[in-house]
Amino acid sequence: MNVMIVVTHLLGTGHLARALTLGRAFAGRGHSVTIVSGGTPVLHFDTAGLEVIQLPPVRSNGIDFSKLLDENGALVDTEHMNARLTALTDALTTAAPDVLITELFPFGRRILRDEFHQLLAQAHAMHPCPLVLASVRDILAPPSKPSKAAFADTLVADFYDGVLVHSDADLVPLDRSWPVTERMASVLHYTGFVAPPPPDHDAATHGEILVSAGGGNVGDAVFETALAAARQTPHWRWRCIVGGGQDRVAQVAATAPDNMAVEAPRPDFRALMQGASASVSMCGYNTAMDILQTGVPAVFIPFDDGGEVEQGLRAAALAALPAIDVVPQSELTAEGLITALTSVIAQPARPPRTDGMDGATQTVEIVDRLLQGHNR
Repeated sequence: MNVMIVVTHLLGTGHLARALTLGRAFAGRGHSVTIVSGGTPVLHFDTAGLEVIQLPPVRSNGIDFSKLLDENGALVDTEHMNARLTALTDALTTAAPDVLITELFPFGRRILRDEFHQLLAQAHAMHPCPLVLASVRDILAPPSKPSKAAFADTLVADFYDGVLVHSDADLVPLDRSWPVTERMASVLHYTGFVAPPPPDHDAATHGEILVSAGGGNVGDAVFETALAAARQTPHWRWRCIVGGGQDRVAQVAATAPDNMAVEAPRPDFRALMQGASASVSMCGYNTAMDILQTGVPAVFIPFDDGGEVEQGLRAAALAALPAIDVVPQSELTAEGLITALTSVIAQPARPPRTDGMDGATQTVEIVDRLLQGHNR
């Protein structure tokens, strides 16, 4: 297959990370893969074996997704967006994919609907027409009004051959967070959870408390509380992995105590987690997969700025497992974090999860089967 995956991450980096994991799974089966990325470049991500096309990048203005900023933090203008559209449609023409996958859209990224509409219309005008699929995580941001759900329903009916849901239908069905109509249910394909291969379980244990908040410019409350907790626990060793650029890393490091290391995201993050005494993090999709695969004791602090509920729903589902606790941001204190960490570290070990974690491989098999039956 010749596969194209189109993804734009706006705040964190989870959407791009998942798209790359899917791309590597396709490439590992000998397929040709083009990743078209419209978010800020993430240099530490592994893109080996993939053709990556970078569009003129955009990002959100913090949690305000109604405005788009360029790489310099300025509001994007028409010229910038036109350059994105040209690069996107040129990429489709050049790649001429058998399979076109859009990450999150049309269930999100509505602010980019003009370029996605153009992409989809161009794909449908191609001969042969590619198999067109949407790719979504386990839990979506619930639509704030019925028109948003109707928008997704209409686009899927008009342009898509299916929706890949990277979840286990028995554990986290899509209708937990999204109103799934009968028509939509008929085109859903559950892949299982998408995660890279598990880290080496023979990795040396370093005994640190590993603090992270994804790859974006979020998580200030997590890091501030971890700094305060580290000062109160000189007998513990802490490591903060801080996204958002070197200036932000330096800002956190400037007030870190001697028992805390602070650094930018690194390729061996999952190996660090494997050897940690415990993890403190938000509860994005990819981080949750890392927690499950490593079996590390974990305290989740779900991202809920701007009324976001996705991570809270996911954390509530995972809290039923041993050695996992949840502390809402509204209740976050250094003392409360220390108490939660002490509790999860003392609980019986949770075995690393292996069942249902091969969603990337299952995605390749599902897409292959759908392409064979595709009327082009």
